[in-house]
Amino acid sequence: MTTTTNRPGPVRHDGTPGPAAPLGDVLAPRAAIIVFLSFALAYFLSALLRAITATLSPTLSAEMSLNAGDLGLLAGGYFFGFALTQLPLGNWLDRHGPRTVVLWFLTVAVAGCAAFALATSFSWLLAARVLTGMGVSACLMAPLTGYRRWLTPAAQMRANSWMLMTGSFGMVAATLPVQWLMPLTGWRGLFWMLGGLILLSMIGIWLMVPRWRANARTETPAEAEPGYGMVWRHPYFRQMVPIGFVNYGGMIAVQTLWAGPWMVKVAGYTPEQAAGGLFGINLSMLCTFWLWGMVNPHLARHGWPPERLIAWGLPLSFLVLGAIVLLGSGAGWPLWALYCVSCTFVSLSQPAVALALPAEAAGRALSGYNLVIFGGVFVVQWGIGLLIDALGWFGGSEVARYRGAIAIFGTCGVLAYLVFLRAHWRRRTARAG
Repeated sequence: MTTTTNRPGPVRHDGTPGPAAPLGDVLAPRAAIIVFLSFALAYFLSALLRAITATLSPTLSAEMSLNAGDLGLLAGGYFFGFALTQLPLGNWLDRHGPRTVVLWFLTVAVAGCAAFALATSFSWLLAARVLTGMGVSACLMAPLTGYRRWLTPAAQMRANSWMLMTGSFGMVAATLPVQWLMPLTGWRGLFWMLGGLILLSMIGIWLMVPRWRANARTETPAEAEPGYGMVWRHPYFRQMVPIGFVNYGGMIAVQTLWAGPWMVKVAGYTPEQAAGGLFGINLSMLCTFWLWGMVNPHLARHGWPPERLIAWGLPLSFLVLGAIVLLGSGAGWPLWALYCVSCTFVSLSQPAVALALPAEAAGRALSGYNLVIFGGVFVVQWGIGLLIDALGWFGGSEVARYRGAIAIFGTCGVLAYLVFLRAHWRRRTARAG
């Protein structure tokens, strides 16, 4: 299934050749496609579970009497569970490999789905949501860790974008298809079905993904330092932290939760119309990630590193978010779709962080950065809900409270971008000198 070869090293982010990549198991094209599809099903389901609270929010709010803060905490619970596992996950991926680790984690996800289906209180729902988040937390990190060894650098950037595209498929499935299934299965039956589908994905991974083989070579500095010290200290990692936490995390927080309540509470959509709007948002994201996968290798060959694309492209999202706040009830799903699409520049930071560190530390680099992102999702999802409730102390309509909360979030995003930009220009100046 694999061919073992010495690969050329990645290109550094200043355009100069990096050190030779370690001896690895490079997959033949057909094998790479099979492995990609095996992981893609699991990631599809994890993204569906991530986004499903936006579609179910009217039903859960009515049945469980949830306020905005409760809803934000429930959605954020998934990301809290996700963040809890990231540090041990990175070490386990580097040591035991993607196949073994993701199978153990998905077992926890099945238990989380069953617990959610049986829940009778908000506390039970929240605990099940945290458990589910923990269980699916390896669904992206495991394949990306494998790709760091199994694919060339250009192919890694493409595979990352297309894995995110697969996630967008899952988020599309969490909108209108979920809305259509609800009268037939109810939300509890839906979670039983999702648990069964996760079991099927585990069988595919067990059959199709190669085992992790230790490389027969001398110990590298990345292996000699098994913790996260070298990751936290790396200047490229630090440069990407602010936008990963606020901008990337905020994009996911909006896509998986707050775009839905905005459409219902502010724009006046019915739940069915909001599900259609979420469908449009996620379909836009799907197409965008497909496009990134197509153009990324060409951009890299023509000297456009990820940080430069982020520096030029991310400000578009601030302009769109400003328009959303100004328009208020006139801002429907197309503007939210444009906001999420304009934020996808920041998704380039994830594979770039992995390529900036040695292959032997790929699991730790990816999981460390994922902790940053999903810590941000949890904070932003819950924080927007708390802000909406807190702004009620000053009076004003519900529409005004939503607009104020989004405006505060947008201000935080601009500040995070400015911190990133300062570090980016410092690194460019240092290289030029």
